[in-house]
Amino acid sequence: MAAPSAPRDATINIRVRQQQRDLIDRAAEASGRTRSDFMLEASCRAAEDVLLDRRLLMLEDEAWQRFNALLDAPPSVSGSLKRLLAQKPVWED
Repeated sequence: MAAPSAPRDATINIRVRQQQRDLIDRAAEASGRTRSDFMLEASCRAAEDVLLDRRLLMLEDEAWQRFNALLDAPPSVSGSLKRLLAQKPVWED
């Protein structure tokens, strides 16, 4: 994506229901951004997610087996992970 300071040289127009625009406006205001900035950021993030989910991973059989074994192996437990999991979640305060 282009740098935030790069000039915008293209236009996207969409039609929405009033209720949708009001929702977007409330969220944009809550995040301290303009409607355009909010919509552009949200749209680009969604577009990147869609494209990243469609990445093709091609491996030789042996490499595929090693890859799957790593995915299936239990995670290593570190002291940091134990401390993190022992903390009370912030939403339970």
